[in-house]
This record gives sequence, structure tokens and C-alpha cells, in this order.
Amino acid sequence: MAGSEADLLVLLRELDDPEWLEWPQYYDRGKAAVHFGVLVARLESDFAARCMVERDTQDSSEYGRVVVPGDTTVCGTRIVVCVSKFGSLAQVCADNPGAFFGTDDAQAEGGLDGKDLAKVNRALVELGYVVVAEELLESDYDGPSRLPSHVQRPSWSDRFFGIF
Repeated sequence: MAGSEADLLVLLRELDDPEWLEWPQYYDRGKAAVHFGVLVARLESDFAARCMVERDTQDSSEYGRVVVPGDTTVCGTRIVVCVSKFGSLAQVCADNPGAFFGTDDAQAEGGLDGKDLAKVNRALVELGYVVVAEELLESDYDGPSRLPSHVQRPSWSDRFFGIF
């Protein structure tokens, strides 16, 4: 599922519950693990490679990451898929979150091939994830939750993929 930036901002605001910072109220850790495992298997199959995986991240609203190795991508840059504990939100980054200003920038600079990006996005959407552009996630956070004091300039990424 994907939508316009306005629709995605509405979704982010709906998921933003100040009472539940690290995970949503009805978070099911087991279900999240199974869903994430299916994503990992799909990306490993689609890229014909073993992916590095971080899962069940502690003290974070991010559930985990799947890293598609650079030697399996057209441009030689690894692709990092970050999955939130909230609403099956996902972001796709070339090399690492923040390495480029989003996937459009990564493509323009030759760090990400459109076919590789489409393959990752297709897998995410088919598995029910909501892909949120890194550019949108890096915009200023203006929701009701009180984010940790170590966050200097809060962004939506801090809210749904950050450390608490």
C-alpha cells in the first residue's frame, strides 16, 4: 500500500499515540517476527542472496532491518529496508538511512537502480507494508508524542524508527 504524501502524513498521525512510543498498544511481537521473516525470505529470493538481518530491535520503534548486499544490486550499493513496529511502516534507503536524501537522490547520483528499487517496493507492497519515503520521514515531527530529549530536531523517522 502506498499513497500520496498527504495520505501518508494522515496515517503517521493516526499511528502516533503518545501513550505508546516504542510500539503500538496492541503490538504482537510474534506476528511481527513472522511477517518480517516472510519479507527477509522474499528479498533473499528476489536478489538471490543472503541478506544481513537485524530484528526485534530493543528500545526502538524500529522492528528491524534487512540489508540487500551491494554485490547483488545493479549499482553496487546495498539497499537497507527498515521496518517499524507501527502499522507495517517501511522505508527503503540506499546504503544506509541518511546516506542520500531519499531514493530519488540516490538514483540521480547513481547509487540506486530503479529496477532494484521497484523490486524491493513490490515485495513490500505485496506483503502489506506501507512504504514511506525517507524524505517524508525526515520532515519535522509535529505530532503529540514527547520524544526523548537526546533527539535534537525530531523527525517522523525519529518517531517511528528511532531509539527510545
